[in-house]
Parts: sequence; C-alpha cells; structure tokens
Amino acid sequence: MRSILQDLGDNQPGWRTSPIIELLNAYISSSEETMFGDWLEGLAIFINEKVYGGRKSGIKGIDLEFDKYGKRYIVSIKSGPNWGNSSQIKKMESDFTTAKKTLRTSNSQMQIVCINGYCYGKDNNPDKGSYYKYCGQAFWEFIGGNEYMYIDIIEPLGHKAKERNENYLEEHSKLINRFTKEFIELFCDNNGKIDWNKLVKFNSGKKA
Repeated sequence: MRSILQDLGDNQPGWRTSPIIELLNAYISSSEETMFGDWLEGLAIFINEKVYGGRKSGIKGIDLEFDKYGKRYIVSIKSGPNWGNSSQIKKMESDFTTAKKTLRTSNSQMQIVCINGYCYGKDNNPDKGSYYKYCGQAFWEFIGGNEYMYIDIIEPLGHKAKERNENYLEEHSKLINRFTKEFIELFCDNNGKIDWNKLVKFNSGKKA
C-alpha cells in the first residue's frame, strides 16, 4: 500500500513520517533500551570495576565512571550503534554537559572525557566533537583493556542482541500492519481515501 501512513504524511505539512510509525518507533526503542540496557550496563561496569576500579555513576544519564591515565571517563552505555533519534542524542549530550559541571564542582581542573559506548557494531569516526562513540570491539577494549575481549566474550552476546533486535523489527512491522488495518476501517472510505472529518472529530470532537 502506498500507504495510508504515507498519505498521512503527505497531507499534513510538517509531518515527515506517519505519527503512527513515530509512536511505534519510540515504543520499540524504549523497549529495546530497557531490556538490553540493564544487562549490558551491568556487564560493562563489572568488567571495568575489575580492571580499572570503575563504578556505576550516580549522575543522571551516566552509567559508568572511571579514572585512567589521569583522566575521568564518563560513559553512557547503549545496545547497538543505531540507538537514538536526534532528540535522544541531544539529551545525551546535555547529560554529558551537566555531568562535567557536576564533577568539576569539586575539582575545576579535572580532565573529563565523555564516551558513548555500544555493545556491538562499528563506527569508523569515533570523534563526535563533544564525545567519543566507541562500538563493538573498540568499546569493550576501552572498557576492559583487552583487544580480544570482544571475540572471547562479547561477540556472542552481541549476536544474541542483534537477533533480538531483528525480532523487534518483525514485531514492529506486525504492529504497523495491525494499526494500519484499524485506521483504514475507522477513518477511510471504501476507496481507501482518508475521511479527515471523521479523524478530526475522533481526535478533537466532544463526547456524545
């Protein structure tokens, strides 16, 4: 179907994608982050604690803090390299800025490096300006000081995470299909054209 979802975007100025898709993407992203984030964060902190004496951060938006070579590293841990829309990335950058200010209240000369770490994937341009993005092997080597850790321990976990992400995408498609079917039944005429009066009345009209 060129679909009803695309028609929604075409007929509403400023709607670059369907609101249905945007809501579902936000839901899937949140679910993924909740399920994978906890065990990835715990694993990274455990390894880093053993190697560098790292600890779970008490600062909002920061998962891990540790010192190495005279610098304080603050780390935000995510699952895969495609995490986050532009708003989420801006929020992360804001959290980094706030964390640096918080840490420097006790030591204004502290050198602080911000890291956005991912369990799997690649990024050949890690320098993002205000922070570094380390993915897959580069991240786990940074966390644990061992370039083979990704191969020996992390790579199998990454494959499992990737498989589960693929399952999410399949479920995401099913949800879009179900929502689209319901939308057509409720707000389209027999030719598949959107009845905007029905849609507006449903969204904004008074209840009978």
